[in-house]
Amino acid sequence: MGVHDGHRKRTLDAFLENGVDRMQPHQILEMLLFFAIPRRDTNPLAHELIAAFGSLRAVFDAPYEELIKIKGMGEYSATLIKMVPELARAYLNTDGEDVIVSSSADAAACMLPAFVGRTRETVFLLCLDNKNKVLANVMVGEGSVNSASLSIRAIVEAGMKRNAAAVVLAHNHPGGTALPSRDDVETTRMLNELCASIHMPLLDHIVVSDGDYVSMAETGLIRGFR
Repeated sequence: MGVHDGHRKRTLDAFLENGVDRMQPHQILEMLLFFAIPRRDTNPLAHELIAAFGSLRAVFDAPYEELIKIKGMGEYSATLIKMVPELARAYLNTDGEDVIVSSSADAAACMLPAFVGRTRETVFLLCLDNKNKVLANVMVGEGSVNSASLSIRAIVEAGMKRNAAAVVLAHNHPGGTALPSRDDVETTRMLNELCASIHMPLLDHIVVSDGDYVSMAETGLIRGFR
């Protein structure tokens, strides 16, 4: 067993015993890279990645095209890093489970995991049945960092397709704040009126940023959960 093999085994044993709570960010990244780079010391590369992007989260959020530019990175290692946020979303996804949403806080808890690791503005629609049980959480729009393709018709059609009795809208502001923009407010008003006219009430529009959120129902813009 070589020097690197011994170090890798000690690192993996420490992870299995304690998880990542006692590990430094570069150690977490170093261990992850073990599985894409089998016969090289990954410690220097882990340090270089964090220095290049600024933090462990920023490494995971970095575009594949930027990761591959770092010396020592290959297709497999860059792909493995890009899988981490995707796996986190899959782990947190509650699809197929019996989830009841009876408040804006419940809706936020259900919808925020869908935005983990997303660096583009994305719009989701939570569809509920007449007992507020979750039917689906559907992506209905995706845009650039600064704007999303938010089609009111697409939102309404997505809810009707799933026979939703009520819906909750959520979208993110990557790299910004969770404060609703003027356009967010205007879109919410129009969608609220349209949904009410077809007896599929819009219970909330949640704006998400970096794990934080603002509920437009809680601010009084729409009726919400009552």
